[in-house]
Amino acid sequence: MDVCIMIRQRLEELGLEQKDLAAAAGVTDSYISQLFSRKKLPPAPDRTDIYSRIGKFLKLPVGKLSELAEHQRMEELKKDLSETPMPLFKEVRELVLRKCTLEKRSEIRSIFEKQPFGELERLVTQKLLDVVQKVAKQELESESWLKLIAQLSGRSYEEMRVSVLEFLDMDAFDISAENCISYLDPLIDSWDIDLANFRMEIVLNRRLAPAPVRKVEFVETDASDMGGEEPGLQEFLRNPSMAGDASDEEIAFLRKLKFTGKRPAALYYYRELQNLRDPLNFRESSVAPLQKYADAANLEKQMQIHAREGAIQRWTENKASPSRRKHKSKTAR
Repeated sequence: MDVCIMIRQRLEELGLEQKDLAAAAGVTDSYISQLFSRKKLPPAPDRTDIYSRIGKFLKLPVGKLSELAEHQRMEELKKDLSETPMPLFKEVRELVLRKCTLEKRSEIRSIFEKQPFGELERLVTQKLLDVVQKVAKQELESESWLKLIAQLSGRSYEEMRVSVLEFLDMDAFDISAENCISYLDPLIDSWDIDLANFRMEIVLNRRLAPAPVRKVEFVETDASDMGGEEPGLQEFLRNPSMAGDASDEEIAFLRKLKFTGKRPAALYYYRELQNLRDPLNFRESSVAPLQKYADAANLEKQMQIHAREGAIQRWTENKASPSRRKHKSKTAR
């Protein structure tokens, strides 16, 4: 059973109509019709809220529609991988080039034109798409953001929600001119790339994106960092007496530790774990979330108070007993 069949059956059981479903999902009636007729592939579960909305409306088990949609999409993906990808629409390429900084535009254009859909063009287009899709996904629940985008592209709110769901499923191989007009054009102000290391800087429309500047870098990694976990960490994790009560956060912290040259033993990680838990290792302004004693600051204050009281008491005793001090001095001689 696929998503559409389950939704249709549930609508009949509850005596509901297709327009009721569209209203509950926040999409157009035509979009639901296209899903039912298989003209559109169900959107990716991790990129939309439509399945939770429909599932709640139809009183279905949580996650059931998402599970079916994921399976259906995997089957379609297997078919798509066997086909040769088509080059970008001319309008898409022109938009990508128009958004490029003026200093680099002619150079980038000449590279693009050497191949119909070369490596650089795919890379740039996909990264621009990734950044804009991330913004769209974050703002999917924002009615004001969707209405603003709808206004800029001349669409209704419901049409814009449908468009967003489709846009979030796009990649560089199937992006359309319509997607560019609706999203890439209004959201992207400009982009630049360093052809020596392919570092990209993407400037977004400040009205539509919370963080207007995004940077994408390709970092060279030392081969020694790619060998998996340290042997000492693996030994530490296998030893219940050392790591038996370690929390997921503490283990995640230990995994992030990097070393050059010397390789740490299991005992090192055990001691590092104890350091994380020792309240005296953290001050009030930077108490680590991993420490298990929330009263670290109070403990340190108590120690300071005791030390101060002890010093005052010794000073008082010495001031009140000068003869005693003199006696001690003679004894020492």
